[in-house]
Amino acid sequence: MTQPLKLFVTGIDTGIGKTVTSAILTHYFKADYWKPIQSGDLHESDSMKIQQWNENVTIHRERFRLQLPASPHESSAKENVDIQLADFTLPDTANNLIVEGAGGLFVPINSSTYMIDLIQYLKLPVALVTKNYLGCINHTMLSIEALRTRNIPIDYLVLNGAFNPYSLEAIKNFIDRDTQLIQIPTLAEITKEAVMLTALELASDSSQK
Repeated sequence: MTQPLKLFVTGIDTGIGKTVTSAILTHYFKADYWKPIQSGDLHESDSMKIQQWNENVTIHRERFRLQLPASPHESSAKENVDIQLADFTLPDTANNLIVEGAGGLFVPINSSTYMIDLIQYLKLPVALVTKNYLGCINHTMLSIEALRTRNIPIDYLVLNGAFNPYSLEAIKNFIDRDTQLIQIPTLAEITKEAVMLTALELASDSSQK
């Protein structure tokens, strides 16, 4: 029996497109969604956005919901919340599962633990989201190298939007052979229809390879 897919979506920076990528991937893989830590924006959380963009998805409640829009180690300290790796357990589901991190790999969870430690603790492969901007080559390669150092598999590299061909060539030459590339177009407006159409196009592209 095939084991369900479980994938941790992280990014090379904050605001890089992890949430829209997660929404597309929940459609694409027909997966559940879980955000372990929501830090700020509780009135418009990432879980709420995923539900808005994919009405059929099962959302698992965040383990920590913090009020302050800051790194989790700052938010939790100011709200007297203690966060430890042992607090996290993957949701009990037989479905595929998309897990979305907060920020990049070295966003602190507490004074000595980072998002990359949570990925390693959960024993999940990664979908690494990157975007084209000045410095993206360096940030992408540093993120890949950090994951390699921890022996964390990078199953997918997600290219969010159009890429400078020189940047794309440099990044493609650096990734491992087993890492699959996913190209997501820049969405003029993020709606459930746009997210669903993008997921369908990904499925069509995959079937033709």
